[in-house]
Amino acid sequence: MPAVRYQSGEMVMGRWPGSSLYYEVKVLGFDAESSLYTVIYKDGTELELKEPDIKVVRFQTRPRSRSRSPGRRRSRSRSPARTTRRTSSRTAAAIITDAAVPSHRDTRLKDSLEVRLSPLLSSMVKGRTVILNTSSNCLSLPPGAFFWLLFLPSWVFFLVLQVNQEDPSLTNSPPLLPPPGAFWDAQAFGLVVLWIVFQAVLYTLPVGKLSEGMPLRSGERLKYRTNGFFAISVSALAIAAAAHQGVDITYIHSHFLQLTAAAFLVSVLLSVYLYVRSQYAASEQLALGGSSGNLLYDFFKGHELNPRIREFDLKFFCEMRPGLIGWCLINFAMALAEMKQQGLDAPSYSMLLVNLFQLLYVVDGLWNEEAILTTMDLMHDGFGFMLAFGDLVWVPFTYTLQAYYLVRHPVPLSPPAAAAIIALKLVGFYIFRKSNSEKNAFRRNPSDPKLSHLQSIPTATGKSLLVSGWWGVVRHPNYLGDLLMALAWSLPCGFSHLLPWYYMIYFVILLVHRDARDMSECRRKYGSVWDEYCRTVPYRIIPGVY
Repeated sequence: MPAVRYQSGEMVMGRWPGSSLYYEVKVLGFDAESSLYTVIYKDGTELELKEPDIKVVRFQTRPRSRSRSPGRRRSRSRSPARTTRRTSSRTAAAIITDAAVPSHRDTRLKDSLEVRLSPLLSSMVKGRTVILNTSSNCLSLPPGAFFWLLFLPSWVFFLVLQVNQEDPSLTNSPPLLPPPGAFWDAQAFGLVVLWIVFQAVLYTLPVGKLSEGMPLRSGERLKYRTNGFFAISVSALAIAAAAHQGVDITYIHSHFLQLTAAAFLVSVLLSVYLYVRSQYAASEQLALGGSSGNLLYDFFKGHELNPRIREFDLKFFCEMRPGLIGWCLINFAMALAEMKQQGLDAPSYSMLLVNLFQLLYVVDGLWNEEAILTTMDLMHDGFGFMLAFGDLVWVPFTYTLQAYYLVRHPVPLSPPAAAAIIALKLVGFYIFRKSNSEKNAFRRNPSDPKLSHLQSIPTATGKSLLVSGWWGVVRHPNYLGDLLMALAWSLPCGFSHLLPWYYMIYFVILLVHRDARDMSECRRKYGSVWDEYCRTVPYRIIPGVY
């Protein structure tokens, strides 16, 4: 095992990738397997550096002087302290205001740096002024978190009310808001809680693989019980048994609004619990993105990274179980409701395709459940209202709108049309699964002999960028597969209304946003290497188009 020269919490100087400039960083941990140190810069940027890219210097703080000094000269080079991207909520309270780099061309590091603490930093970002008040350690954010806290639930309830209209056209006036009592049903709330408890019991059973997560800042690797396929199999048997015993599964369709309200209430209560418990969590257990000091923002983004009750991981459970498996249950209930309302002996071709396509998507995710351990949600995002609401409300009650739509608005589908849609779905699924498998295998073990055929570009962070296989076709082949599958989900609903195409439209907007975010983040993280990568793989999502 290699010797650890720099300890967690130690303040050192780290080289900025792609340059010869060094800046003050804090050591967060050391990965013995890769021999890389995880460090965090003053602007909140977190990178992995090799030992030769780290140096020890003496930091000294001096009172502000009116005379100009080398420590106050401005360097024209970009640095973490002067980044032009939006200021992160993870920014440290102590800021090296002038980057502490000599302005002359000799870039050799001085033995000492003048560090100046500023109580108020104003940074012009994309035409907007973002204020950091370090005296209170509180980030004065735009009212974005407040807006999303109000908008997301309102939008979900609007969709649920609109899809139940005789004419669900989005050009019509919004449906009248029902009286408050129409949203609440004690039985619906009890069923939502019972479903979550049932999934929690399945999650805790000692069945399936005990998988190891990616290294945390402390170097620790958490363990997760990845038995999602077992959970959905048992759930399917339980639902089939309930239907055989005469339980009316179409209750889900007739009480969809009340079930949505119940799930929303559960997500709010869970979010409050998560925020309260995060106040007692150790600093290394907090999410960097949800530690702004702004209560509303941290409540929304999630303050604690991996909240656990003993070995029960709340974030992992909510990401993969009640909402995803509930999505399939709701779709099944809609198929039964269609047969009941339309007087059919079997679901229509359109309803069958929507059910089967989305069931395949969920089953594939649960079969490859271990892959989620390398995603941004699990590795970096805190668990707060954003993820809790998304997992328990957004996924099961908006992703099922196509099946809900088909209950009252049947769309005849000929066998040739059905065959063409199936072919589109299979192509999208193949691209999605193949590309994700390549990425996950490469992230876990780049030196795996099975991946020797893949080409990559090394970066200063110690990581490499794939430029062959599906990742040599476009930069986001998994997005391409997702896009084709979303199209296949929407086509069975026809073109009479825009509402069942909501998921497709939402997904396109989401992909464009993610792509822009990834471009900005990767260019900042990898520097000039990212430009080389973009020249090697010129198309983002669609080959030859975008």
